[in-house]
Amino acid sequence: MTTYTLQHPEQGTIRYRDRKRYLWLLSVFMPVFPMMGIAAYYASGTEWALLLPLAFSYLFIPLLDWLFGSDENNPPEEIVPQLEEDRYYRVLTYLTVPMHFIVLIAIAAFIGSHELTLWSVLVLALTAGSYSGLGINTAHELGHKKTQLERILARIVLAVPAYGHFCVEHNRGHHTEVATPEDPASSRMGESIYRFALREIPGAMRRGWEQEKKRLARQGRSQWSLHNEVLQSYLLSAALQLGLVLAFGWIMLPFLAVHNVWAWFQLTSANYIEHYGLLRERQESGRYERCQPHHSWNANYLFSNLALFHLERHSDHHANPTRRYQSLRNFDDLPQLPNGYYGMYLLAYLPWLWYRVMDRRLLALPHIRGDLARVNIDPHRRAQILARYERADAAAVTA
Repeated sequence: MTTYTLQHPEQGTIRYRDRKRYLWLLSVFMPVFPMMGIAAYYASGTEWALLLPLAFSYLFIPLLDWLFGSDENNPPEEIVPQLEEDRYYRVLTYLTVPMHFIVLIAIAAFIGSHELTLWSVLVLALTAGSYSGLGINTAHELGHKKTQLERILARIVLAVPAYGHFCVEHNRGHHTEVATPEDPASSRMGESIYRFALREIPGAMRRGWEQEKKRLARQGRSQWSLHNEVLQSYLLSAALQLGLVLAFGWIMLPFLAVHNVWAWFQLTSANYIEHYGLLRERQESGRYERCQPHHSWNANYLFSNLALFHLERHSDHHANPTRRYQSLRNFDDLPQLPNGYYGMYLLAYLPWLWYRVMDRRLLALPHIRGDLARVNIDPHRRAQILARYERADAAAVTA
């Protein structure tokens, strides 16, 4: 196992080993997990086996997060430059890119070569969409980096879920307006995930296109130029998905429609839980305060972080967007989710249960302490929320 060493003038010799170094391979092979269902189908002969990957994501991963618990260890800050220069970690993200293409094509080929019931095609579409949604997570890690190779790979992998505007929108839009009412990708207290999806998906698409249109205008280029990074990814998506239709027939049309929408909904689910109700303070100048770690919900659950390139250490990511996944830190007194992302997705899909668990957790945060003026509230439910909570005793809410 690689040991990083530094001679510090005051602290002496600092040594660090990343005990998760080889466990990060889980993030590389996570996109391949849908093949478990196909393998189980061949082994058992029953189409019910195709449900296995969905059960793994939404049932077993939350259970594994509960069993393995949290990992709050941080690498020494003095060692971080060495850790980030270790090419091993970035090669893992490179290897993940083709995995997403291989699995989507393999599932499409399976559907095209087998007589399956429509419900099985639906299950496979949801499965493929769920794991293609991880392609957006891969692009998220790559798209924040400064090297041209990583940015190109981000655009390529976004072709799988057909979400080519993501990196432009996320980097230039979401990271600028995060945890404000202006951000379509930041959910509000009292806003269900379904209402949020209707605001976030089209809002993010519009913002991504407008951001790229402005960038090209500054260069004197048309928005329809091949220099358009959003368009580049969407053209690759069109080629990929048209190729699947030509290769495997009309059944690909409903399969890809469900696949795409469910892949997008995976990002929506992540965005929903990452900033729910959190609000940056508006300063006297009219600008919002700088994004701080407490403007994101954090989760240190070991298993799901290993499966998602540390996406769940979202607080440090927003405070330091270019920091690589292996270096992301935990901080004390952060907003903490009660389970990893997959467990929280299930909770979010039941809005009444989500509100019951998360609203009081939100109001009890140290920087809020029951003060609704510090909360990003859904305007459609503002009156109802104010009536319910504004008269509550702050100490009782905190307790």
